[in-house]
Amino acid sequence: MRIASLALAALAALALPAAAQPKAPDANPISPARLSADVKVLADASLAGRAPGGPGEPGTLAYIEAQFKAAGLQPAGENGGWTQAVPLIRFTVDPAQTRFQLESGGQTRDLAETKDVMVWSQRPVDRVTVEKAPLVFVGYGVTAPERGWDDFKGVDLKGKIVVVLINDPDFEAEPGEPVAGKFGGKAATYYGRWIYKFEEAARKGALGCLIVHETAGAAYPWSTVVASNGDSYDVVRPDPEKVHPLLQGWMQRDLAVRLFKDAGLDFEAEKVRARTFGFRPVELKGAHFSADFPIKIAKIMSHNVLGQIPGATHPKESVMFAAHWDAFGQGPPDASGDTIRHGAIDDGMGIAGVLEIARAFGHGPKPRRTVVFAAWTAEERGLLGSEFYASNHPKFPLATTAANFTMDVVQTAGPSHDTVLVGDGKSSLDADLARAAAGQGRRITPDPHPEKALFYRADHFSVAKRGVPTELIMGMAGGPDLVAGGREAGDRWVNDYTARCYHQVCDNWSAAWDLRGAADDIALLYEVGRDLANSRAWPTWNPDSEFKALRDQTAAQRK
Repeated sequence: MRIASLALAALAALALPAAAQPKAPDANPISPARLSADVKVLADASLAGRAPGGPGEPGTLAYIEAQFKAAGLQPAGENGGWTQAVPLIRFTVDPAQTRFQLESGGQTRDLAETKDVMVWSQRPVDRVTVEKAPLVFVGYGVTAPERGWDDFKGVDLKGKIVVVLINDPDFEAEPGEPVAGKFGGKAATYYGRWIYKFEEAARKGALGCLIVHETAGAAYPWSTVVASNGDSYDVVRPDPEKVHPLLQGWMQRDLAVRLFKDAGLDFEAEKVRARTFGFRPVELKGAHFSADFPIKIAKIMSHNVLGQIPGATHPKESVMFAAHWDAFGQGPPDASGDTIRHGAIDDGMGIAGVLEIARAFGHGPKPRRTVVFAAWTAEERGLLGSEFYASNHPKFPLATTAANFTMDVVQTAGPSHDTVLVGDGKSSLDADLARAAAGQGRRITPDPHPEKALFYRADHFSVAKRGVPTELIMGMAGGPDLVAGGREAGDRWVNDYTARCYHQVCDNWSAAWDLRGAADDIALLYEVGRDLANSRAWPTWNPDSEFKALRDQTAAQRK
């Protein structure tokens, strides 16, 4: 294979251990040159866009494993190896074979998949058939005890489909409303995410869940909802009914407005009522939903890569550094005819960061706590590699994982005066990162677009929602304050990348990159993680975090 020669050449180029390279004691241990060399290999056409289970997976895994081994890590996967098998399921619903009907206002009308609704299932069944299921409006579909909020009020939802609003109960709240600010205002919380709403509907026993799409609340247009064209992915679960209702999906806002009107309700007025603490679910009178569609199921085997440096004095406690190795495989050709979505910045740069941090640890003093290095699969399919690890198969207990540091889309535009932090204000780790940045003569800038919910759209979230404090560096959050050109130049880099290359063919390695700023950002995570790995400190979620209660439940295991 061509990847074999590429990997050997790259290993030769990186053969000099980081600790053996002469440098001042306070020099940055993260090398821009090594970052570039790693991404060049990971983005090479021979890896075919690094699709999970695709032709490029073996070469990708081999390269990461070789770099972990060269850095002095020990394997942390299954059976003494470097990998963890991640069984995935692809669910395909052909829009041409679906039948959806809505009965309301005494009329029954057919609904078109992708036009009126987008509906699928992630239950391992051959066909979904629902006949005249009652519809119940449950507001935002949120249960948040720490905020004194319960949209469900114990209503029996067996055999019923819930209709849910997107985003949080305070997203559109006016100043003075009691709920205003209770869920972060415009800043998104986990409760606003569509994944949460489906899972909560399943926990409450609903047959199905339909989210009303509104562009502002979702932060993306209807075209994004239908972009999957019927394909969805999940990990193989022992009990999928606990996290997936039988039927889940979206409906267009105009359809919801008509549905509410037929039930004698005003949609906008009901949205206002859903922002009150006293809201109770309301059955949409005379409304029933029917569905019938086959599901094609395909099983795919992919792999996480896991390495470790066992702790010298507290090996059962750990600190984790992670990124995802997968990209989107092949797609439509660009003007040059290239069909490979190389995934250089997303997330070859993140994997390169993990490798560099591994080298810094591997050739340095042994840490007191175990340091874990993870390269996840199937992030682009729904954070599935990290979800598989965190849900049922953590190799290192999450209760004693002190923190997770994740890199996803690290900027390539040069040195900056700051780093933009996604999800700031959630944990005590923010202060640690700010101190490390000050030591570099830099600062932390809060996420300028918290309403985009980027904190809930990267792999760290799989462990965060199970209580592990996390920090995420994601270059898409907002432009850095670049030394050359300031914030305007940083925003220009972000906007150009997201508009032209994000998930596209042109996300490819470039010799023109200036990775000095990337090295500084990665060094921040390394420094905070290194200090944590050599301490007995336990970072904490802030009091208003939706994850604090989960972490508190395992406090006795961190004595």
